[in-house]
Amino acid sequence: MTASQCARAPRGDYADSKHFADGQFRNTTPKPATTAEPGGKTMWDFFFNKPKDTVPRAPVPVRKLTRAELDAAPDRSLYRLGHSTLLIKLRGKWWLTDPVFSLRASPLQWFGPKRFHAPPIALDDLPPIRGVLLSHDHYDHLDKAAVKALAGKTELFLAPLGVGDRLVDWGVPRDKVRQFDWWQGVGVDGVQFTFVPTQHFSGRGLRDGNRTLWGSWVIVDGDKRVYFSGDSGYFDGFAEIGRRFGPFDLTLMETGAYNTQWPYVHMQPEQTVQAHVDLRGKWLLPIHNGTFDLSMHPWAEPFERVLALGDARGVNVATPIMGERIDIDAPHAGERWWRAVLAAEPAAS
Repeated sequence: MTASQCARAPRGDYADSKHFADGQFRNTTPKPATTAEPGGKTMWDFFFNKPKDTVPRAPVPVRKLTRAELDAAPDRSLYRLGHSTLLIKLRGKWWLTDPVFSLRASPLQWFGPKRFHAPPIALDDLPPIRGVLLSHDHYDHLDKAAVKALAGKTELFLAPLGVGDRLVDWGVPRDKVRQFDWWQGVGVDGVQFTFVPTQHFSGRGLRDGNRTLWGSWVIVDGDKRVYFSGDSGYFDGFAEIGRRFGPFDLTLMETGAYNTQWPYVHMQPEQTVQAHVDLRGKWLLPIHNGTFDLSMHPWAEPFERVLALGDARGVNVATPIMGERIDIDAPHAGERWWRAVLAAEPAAS
């Protein structure tokens, strides 16, 4: 591994980051004063008064993966395992994004958003992992149990500032962890990983808001470029990333768990498609959907909306079944698998 652009080991001191002030990280664009904060009624409705269609009433299809299949997979294979967790093979080695394998995206495994489907492959069955890419520390992106289970079979954890310190606190060996500010990166086995801005926030409790950084990842493997969005509201940073690193062969874009109460930190599907265009993307694979019930919209709505918007704007949209292989060199549209689930719902209710 060769370091570049100030990859750093965990050290707990972020004073030299221009995005850190008064003990907190900050977005490049200040939050508009007119943006409403989610109130008590919003939170009450989210936990106790949700519409029935936010959860599928028929099983979500999953294509089971085996270790033998993964060992035989060609380079530049990509598999969606659920929510924002993707398994990517580059230069003969496996990379994992935002690994979440627990039953619930919650600090409590008896309460909180529960998975709609099991992962296509169990943690114990995964091949050795060259590296894990982390976008931020929210529970639906950073699963403590998964990190601890992966620590022994993973060579590197590439994390935002502060998130790397969390990993070390959880027992990940310090020499396996690198953490990054925006626009910093590292080369590994000939692949370049660069951590770039998003417009979001962080925290896992009541007292640690924005104490760690958030962001997205640019992956450059020779002539192929992939963008992994993490979570973000729409902002002009997408156009800047597109200018610096685009065009992208594949963008893995947040499309789901949106809410009119969260316009600054999450995107509506119209904004997701615009962000993909800003990035100069060729294929869009919508993520952050289909696995957890994290908002008030119907569970299948993100797929239908982004697909319709993509059709209207001439954007290629890939919607693979969980566990289905996507070839980064030649992506394909995949099935519109959620429609069969919707059609089965009346009989299953």
